[in-house]
Amino acid sequence: MNDAGRIAATAALLGEPARANMMAVLMDGRALTAKELAFAAHVAAPTASGHLARLTEAGLLAMRKQGRHRYFCLASPGIGRMLEAIMAATQPVAGPPTTWRGGEALRTARTCYDHLAGRLGVGLADALSARGLVVLGEDGGEVTADGHAFLQRFGADTAPRPRGPTRLFCRPCLDWSERRPHIAGRLGAALACRCFELGWIARERDSRAVRITQAGRIGFGAVFGMELAG
Repeated sequence: MNDAGRIAATAALLGEPARANMMAVLMDGRALTAKELAFAAHVAAPTASGHLARLTEAGLLAMRKQGRHRYFCLASPGIGRMLEAIMAATQPVAGPPTTWRGGEALRTARTCYDHLAGRLGVGLADALSARGLVVLGEDGGEVTADGHAFLQRFGADTAPRPRGPTRLFCRPCLDWSERRPHIAGRLGAALACRCFELGWIARERDSRAVRITQAGRIGFGAVFGMELAG
């Protein structure tokens, strides 16, 4: 299949509303069962199984078994970046909301695969850039010497994982709601993980939105110099 054919095939898969809802609900990096994804897509279990088989065959989803259950997740961080880029490239359309929309909660703070997005994610990128800890370009980013020292003090684990393909350490990811970059790559994942560990953010149930806790409002201000509304 040539490049045009691959683009058309992928667009056809994502253009079906039930499959689009399944992909969107997995953008927080979790693995969900077929039953959970059927609920998210508003379809019956047999219909969901057919959709999941097609998405897995196309390499967009990965499936793993645990006991009697089968869990599905995005096949790679690149799939998450593709979905976020599609959202960033398209203007919001008026009409009934789909399962991935969460109003101001999603715009304020959410996960984009395994890193932070929304106003919080963009604010982190701005704060690190303004202090000369991170330098972001159009296609990549790097952490300065001061930045590496800061990350070590903050407790962010940025060591590469022993399994899987090598992942970029730091890269900009265009935020679909803010239309400006937040930080992705191993650095973005490490920052998000550390913020969860500190209790600065907490997941919202059945949503990619994350809640900024009172400890987080204090911490983001003290450590990153960020002023958070609310």
